[in-house]
Amino acid sequence: MQQRELGKSGLKVSALGLGCMGMSTFYGISDEKESLATLRHAIDRGVTFFDTAELYGNGHNEDLLGKAIKGQRDGLVIATKFGIRQSETGVTPANGKPDYVIAACDASLKRLGIDCVDLYYQHRVDPNTPIEETVEAMASLVKAGKVKHLGLSEAGPATLRRAHSVHPIAALQTEYSLWSRDVEDEILLVCRELGIGFVPYSPLSRGFLSGAFASPADIKKPQDIRGAMPRYTDQNFAANKALVDRLTAFAAGKGITVAQLAIAWLLHRGDDVVPIPGTRRKDRLDENLGAADVRLSADDISQIEKICPRDAAAGARLPERGMATVNL
Repeated sequence: MQQRELGKSGLKVSALGLGCMGMSTFYGISDEKESLATLRHAIDRGVTFFDTAELYGNGHNEDLLGKAIKGQRDGLVIATKFGIRQSETGVTPANGKPDYVIAACDASLKRLGIDCVDLYYQHRVDPNTPIEETVEAMASLVKAGKVKHLGLSEAGPATLRRAHSVHPIAALQTEYSLWSRDVEDEILLVCRELGIGFVPYSPLSRGFLSGAFASPADIKKPQDIRGAMPRYTDQNFAANKALVDRLTAFAAGKGITVAQLAIAWLLHRGDDVVPIPGTRRKDRLDENLGAADVRLSADDISQIEKICPRDAAAGARLPERGMATVNL
């Protein structure tokens, strides 16, 4: 597996990471045995970058990843996130208070079964706690040897600058795909100015760009939140499916899948971009990893963006409540 450096942090990871969220929550009921097999297969395939969070299953995902990496920790880069958790009514408000930062890290380390997190993200910016206070607490974890590098998720340009002035930020994790390109306006430029790596989550727009869904009925499963996502709703599904179909036809002409096309497009956005597509299945993992070997010419990129121009997707990437928490 090819390696990439996250910005100028010195932190080197596999060119593609593995997002572990769906193995525990949000996308329907999962099979732990299958998820463990997929995680171990990823390690065997040379994936070194694994992404989890205290939010995912309220710690279950960290427990799961901890089981998978036991005895295989060397050479792996484990990233986790703090700040939001699941509640009976949804997701709790972001918490960036210093005492919570410390307590959350200790709990994550215990669940993961490791003594140091390689990359520790604030999952969402807490608008009620100055980012400087949060990052100072995160930096204290670096001094204590519990964390190696710091990251933010869904932070806006001004917040990035303020955070980076307190302690170097190694990576920003934000949604980025053919269907979600607002980071190109300013955020990517600021990351590159400051030497911050960029980690796109949902590079397949929560699975839609994998070509796996033929109708809204495919998503309406128990405990799968995508049925309520704007791009998956009945009024937007047909338009978005038509976009996927056109991309699928283009990908087929190159002998690859639409998922590989979408991930390869991201990989071509810059060597500091490290997507983390998620999956529970070994076959889908192998498919996604195949994107690292896809070469797209300038003409290919142009054709892809003609088929799927910026803002072509129908519907916002998150419901209104979720959109209120991003790019703060």
